[in-house]
Amino acid sequence: MAEQQKKTPSDFLKGVLGRPVDVKLNNGVEYKGVLACLDGFMNIAMEQTQEYADGQLKAQYGDCFIRGNNVLYISASK
Repeated sequence: MAEQQKKTPSDFLKGVLGRPVDVKLNNGVEYKGVLACLDGFMNIAMEQTQEYADGQLKAQYGDCFIRGNNVLYISASK
Protein backbone atom coordinates (compact mmCIF):
# COMPACT_ATOMS: atom_id res chain seq x y z
CA MET A 1 0.00 0.00 0.00
CA ALA A 2 1.42 3.37 -1.02
CA GLU A 3 1.99 5.88 1.74
CA GLN A 4 0.24 9.20 1.14
CA GLN A 5 2.30 12.30 1.69
CA LYS A 6 0.57 14.97 3.80
CA LYS A 7 0.26 18.35 2.15
CA THR A 8 0.36 21.44 4.35
CA PRO A 9 -1.31 24.77 3.51
CA SER A 10 2.17 26.14 2.87
CA ASP A 11 2.82 23.39 0.31
CA PHE A 12 -0.47 24.22 -1.41
CA LEU A 13 0.35 27.94 -1.61
CA LYS A 14 3.83 27.26 -3.00
CA GLY A 15 2.23 24.99 -5.59
CA VAL A 16 -0.20 27.63 -6.87
CA LEU A 17 2.29 30.50 -7.16
CA GLY A 18 2.20 31.73 -10.75
CA ARG A 19 -1.06 29.85 -11.41
CA PRO A 20 -4.71 30.94 -11.61
CA VAL A 21 -6.47 31.15 -8.24
CA ASP A 22 -9.79 32.27 -6.77
CA VAL A 23 -9.60 34.46 -3.66
CA LYS A 24 -12.77 35.05 -1.67
CA LEU A 25 -12.93 37.89 0.83
CA ASN A 26 -14.83 38.10 4.10
CA ASN A 27 -17.34 40.50 2.49
CA GLY A 28 -18.23 37.98 -0.25
CA VAL A 29 -16.30 39.65 -3.11
CA GLU A 30 -14.25 37.22 -5.18
CA TYR A 31 -11.08 37.85 -7.18
CA LYS A 32 -9.85 35.56 -9.94
CA GLY A 33 -6.37 35.91 -11.37
CA VAL A 34 -2.79 34.69 -11.32
CA LEU A 35 -1.16 34.50 -7.88
CA ALA A 36 2.03 36.57 -8.14
CA CYS A 37 3.17 36.39 -4.50
CA LEU A 38 2.06 36.34 -0.89
CA ASP A 39 3.66 36.82 2.50
CA GLY A 40 3.34 35.41 6.02
CA PHE A 41 0.43 37.74 6.76
CA MET A 42 -1.48 36.32 3.75
CA ASN A 43 -1.15 39.64 1.91
CA ILE A 44 -1.68 38.70 -1.74
CA ALA A 45 -0.47 40.15 -5.03
CA MET A 46 -2.31 39.00 -8.16
CA GLU A 47 -2.02 39.68 -11.89
CA GLN A 48 -4.66 39.64 -14.65
CA THR A 49 -7.31 40.00 -11.95
CA GLN A 50 -11.09 40.03 -12.30
CA GLU A 51 -13.38 41.19 -9.49
CA TYR A 52 -16.75 39.46 -8.98
CA ALA A 53 -19.58 40.52 -6.67
CA ASP A 54 -22.74 38.42 -6.45
CA GLY A 55 -21.40 36.28 -9.30
CA GLN A 56 -21.21 39.26 -11.68
CA LEU A 57 -17.97 40.59 -13.19
CA LYS A 58 -17.53 44.10 -11.73
CA ALA A 59 -13.99 45.14 -12.73
CA GLN A 60 -10.71 44.01 -14.26
CA TYR A 61 -7.27 44.97 -12.97
CA GLY A 62 -3.77 44.42 -14.27
CA ASP A 63 -2.35 44.05 -10.76
CA CYS A 64 -4.25 43.64 -7.51
CA PHE A 65 -3.09 43.72 -3.89
CA ILE A 66 -5.26 42.23 -1.15
CA ARG A 67 -4.63 42.67 2.55
CA GLY A 68 -4.42 39.30 4.27
CA ASN A 69 -6.91 39.96 7.08
CA ASN A 70 -9.68 40.28 4.44
CA VAL A 71 -9.08 36.82 2.92
CA LEU A 72 -11.63 34.09 3.64
CA TYR A 73 -9.99 31.47 1.40
CA ILE A 74 -7.73 30.85 -1.60
CA SER A 75 -8.48 28.04 -4.03
CA ALA A 76 -6.81 26.82 -7.21
CA SER A 77 -8.84 27.71 -10.31
CA LYS A 78 -10.11 24.87 -12.45
